[in-house]
Amino acid sequence: MSSTLSLATGRVFRLCAIALCVSTLVACSKTEPPKEPLRSVKLITVAGSALNVEGEYSAEVRARVESRLGFRVGGKLVQRPAEQGQRVDAGQLLAQIDAQDYQLAAQAALAQVSAAQSQRDLAAAELRRYEALKAQNFISGAELERRDTTLKAADAALNQAKAQAQAQSNQAGYTRLTASHAGVVTAVEAEVGQVVSAGQPVVRLAHDGPRDAVFAVSEKMALALKVGQSMQATLVSTGQPLKGKVRELAASADPVTRTYAVKLALDASERLPLGATVNVLAAHLPGSQPAVIKLPTSALRQEGQGTVVWVLDEASMTVNTQAVEVSMVDGNEVVIQSGLKSGQKVVSAGVHVLSPGQKVTVYGAAASGAAPAVAPAGPASAPASTAQR
Repeated sequence: MSSTLSLATGRVFRLCAIALCVSTLVACSKTEPPKEPLRSVKLITVAGSALNVEGEYSAEVRARVESRLGFRVGGKLVQRPAEQGQRVDAGQLLAQIDAQDYQLAAQAALAQVSAAQSQRDLAAAELRRYEALKAQNFISGAELERRDTTLKAADAALNQAKAQAQAQSNQAGYTRLTASHAGVVTAVEAEVGQVVSAGQPVVRLAHDGPRDAVFAVSEKMALALKVGQSMQATLVSTGQPLKGKVRELAASADPVTRTYAVKLALDASERLPLGATVNVLAAHLPGSQPAVIKLPTSALRQEGQGTVVWVLDEASMTVNTQAVEVSMVDGNEVVIQSGLKSGQKVVSAGVHVLSPGQKVTVYGAAASGAAPAVAPAGPASAPASTAQR
């Protein structure tokens, strides 16, 4: 019994010793680290291109001349034939106020003219009689001069009465509001039965003739635009192209929106519908340059306080970071002020999965006979904004 137990114990010790040796050998052996994957990247070749700073605005077609018409005298509005949107001719009646009081005043002025005329005729007759008496030496020269002075005063009073009568007649005529020019009524600001004062706007009239495209811009853009600057425009409803020049720039900002109004004089615009929408394109604004380096925003990476891009070393097919300075943003691209030169190849997508000195392959190079490229990892497989040149 004791010999069997000793034999079993020996076997256990041998198995433990073998297991210990095996584990020691496994622990002492070194495993090779996995190879870093070969990334496939999309590239863009740095080259100069034109930078066209432009702005696009939505504008409204308005008449170049738009008048707010009102009565030259006050009174109660008794009729208003004009309606909003109505086309009117020059001299057509737009509105009328009660003219009874003004007609009575005109009649009173005419009566004053008749009285002044009678006084003048009497003074003239007396002067003729006194002239005859003076010729016979029945009166003195001083008396004749007094009669002559009386006639002159009567003439002045008659002229004054005639002027007052004309003024009162004009006042009666001012009770009719007529169109000063042919055009379209764009607004009505008073109704029948309302008492209006002299000069109060009653009808707004857009004159026939040239049209303007009116839009608002920011303070920065207002400083960039100049009177006489050419712009392109498109009529939204029909797609009709239009040309125009800046005719007027607001001298001060709107107190509510803090924007500046711009009026663009449109060529051959007499038949454009009022209130139509026009898209205005302002091209070649200050800041435009003939040749600048632009990169898609996907090529940039933030490192610390600066911006870097990945530049390809074609000899070793490795990538390394290159610090750049961004000047401005142009849509989905950025303008590089410094840090790159023409001819360099920059990674345009998947920049966050790369590391300095990493070997890469050009995505899509297999189609041109190059070595097969592995599938790009992560966002690097997304289409780049600019293909490799």
